[in-house]
Amino acid sequence: MDSLGRPLETTFVCVAPLTGNSGVTWETSHVRHKLKRVLWVPVEGDRSIPLAERRVGSPLLWSPSEEEDRQLRLDWEELMDMIVLGQVERITARHGEVLQLRPKAANARALTEAIGARGEPILTLPRGFYLKKNFTQALLARHFLLQNP
Repeated sequence: MDSLGRPLETTFVCVAPLTGNSGVTWETSHVRHKLKRVLWVPVEGDRSIPLAERRVGSPLLWSPSEEEDRQLRLDWEELMDMIVLGQVERITARHGEVLQLRPKAANARALTEAIGARGEPILTLPRGFYLKKNFTQALLARHFLLQNP
């Protein structure tokens, strides 16, 4: 977090399954399971401050509200539809209001199997689900009574 309590980065949730998604629903998804209960521990993230000197804030045990769950579900459904329909390579960080799908690999040689545009198996970078900064900022601001621009 920065000095005003705002997230510096998106928040990694889990790796996205790019194959074998038949019958998966939001209610049974790994993303929802991971987000049902989250322990947020705010840590000062300014890279100019040595790790040992960074301040750690009060922890927060969070579960999504009905509205947050609805937002997450809508984004997850949109992204999973694109994955299942072979459009994984067309997904950008702009897709989704609160949840996004981004490449999750240390290098471009780490490839995984996915479904291509014509239904054929392809190799692509692994993807991960991330909470967008605006979503994380709003929930932390609400719980820690911070200004939310």
